[in-house]
Amino acid sequence: MKALASAPLDGPAGKPFGSNPFRFGLLEADDQGSNGSTSPCRTATLGGHQNITTRGLWSPASTNLLRSPCFFHQRFEGVVDFQKIFEEISETDYSHSRLMQTATGVREVSKQLQRRPLKRAVRTVMIVTKARDNSLVYLTRQLAEWLLCTPRYGSDLGVTVYVDAKLKNSKRFDAASLLQKEPRFQNMLRYWTPDLCWSSPEKFDLVLTLGGDGTVLFTSWLFQRVVPPILSFSLGSLGFLANFEFDKYREHLDRAMGDAGIRVNLRMRFTCTVWHADTSAGAEKGAAEEGEQFEVLNELVIDRGPSAYVSNLELYGDEELLTIVQADGCIFSTPTGSTAYSLSAGGSLIHPSIPAILLTPICPHTLSFRPMVLSDTLALRIAVPLKSRSSAYCSFDGKGRIELKRGDYVTLEASQYPFPTVMTGTNEWVESVQRALRWNVRGVVQKGWDEGADGERDDGEAEWDIDIDTPVDTYTETGGAGTDSGIGQSEDGDQPESNLASTGGAAVLKGKEGGIRRQMGLWQA
Repeated sequence: MKALASAPLDGPAGKPFGSNPFRFGLLEADDQGSNGSTSPCRTATLGGHQNITTRGLWSPASTNLLRSPCFFHQRFEGVVDFQKIFEEISETDYSHSRLMQTATGVREVSKQLQRRPLKRAVRTVMIVTKARDNSLVYLTRQLAEWLLCTPRYGSDLGVTVYVDAKLKNSKRFDAASLLQKEPRFQNMLRYWTPDLCWSSPEKFDLVLTLGGDGTVLFTSWLFQRVVPPILSFSLGSLGFLANFEFDKYREHLDRAMGDAGIRVNLRMRFTCTVWHADTSAGAEKGAAEEGEQFEVLNELVIDRGPSAYVSNLELYGDEELLTIVQADGCIFSTPTGSTAYSLSAGGSLIHPSIPAILLTPICPHTLSFRPMVLSDTLALRIAVPLKSRSSAYCSFDGKGRIELKRGDYVTLEASQYPFPTVMTGTNEWVESVQRALRWNVRGVVQKGWDEGADGERDDGEAEWDIDIDTPVDTYTETGGAGTDSGIGQSEDGDQPESNLASTGGAAVLKGKEGGIRRQMGLWQA
């Protein structure tokens, strides 16, 4: 995870990533080691990629890994044998059995990643405090002081702490009195700004949030590229994403910063890019200019806004038309966002470890337009047709609302920058759904038959005064008496006496009324 947090924002040496992921050639000085020689792992890997590209075996979707800054990070050298992997998948005679083994191996790796604890030396902690809640400022001061004073990693002091720059002159936080306690705190208490989170996310080993789900979403908004591990304390309204109790913060942080380590859930995010139609004179048909880009943790929402007309949107998947949306709007949700707006609009719940795109219409014009779960490998494009009666509006995690005029569109794809959240346990998600959403929680549990643990009646009686009358008068199709097969058995499992006859066919009740009673389970005469 440190490798994720310390990866450069662009390419090596700050060079921006372009459309060609192979442009970082072997002859560039940036790809050389400290002694001037090219890294063997990188040489073999990039050389293999170039060979595969020359043979035309790579599709555009296959380069997502190569565009990731994690791929170029030196800490990944020697961890994965990329050369062997790409040599195997480039073979033309890749057998079916080998393909199945590879797919199974990928699932097993994913499973082990979820189970493995992450052990790391946390030396810099960032604290994000919920806005407009002064009571949490005092808790921020308490937490920061404990982190600064508690000895860590052989030192007589704690770790470096970054708090919101807006607290620098806060009387409630009172940074001056905190610095007076220990002169060395002067270099250990620092302040973060959104610009710092954007330019230098590698500064932070761990991020603590004090608030609710909105504070977690705000943290995702701060880190629009690589994200450090996020540990969230539940101090807000809902707390679906914040599962740690602040009253036990010492216990939780001692475990996370100690030998026990942490378990991280890499939550999927979307990369959403807005494209504006080029309406200038002489522009080609369908030409568009790239506009804003956002990393989305919950959902992308496209709706009709203040327009009185229904939204008309064209939905493309890998540049193939999937459908034309006619509705008040459409929600494109991550698995994390499946418990938010999408759920209110009738969408399904999706476990955050499942990579998927949840498409949920908002009040669709057709009843058959139901929510759909799409593969995360799809590159979606949502366009406003030129013949649309009105424009549309899009928002990203409830922020950055932008108008989409005729000819504009938004592209959506799985982000290469996941959002790592520290887990409380293996069953965290189900517990959160039950606690926050009261999923499948009944007000009253169905009563039993007043039996104790050993199966005996609690009142000591052997029989009930009023029992279920199971015998039913029926006729077979031949008019004879028979025995119903298992229907109407007593609670003890015994077959009750009956005047039903077995004729090899199904026994039926008398007339239409009897058929209705059978369907409703009304067996009393």
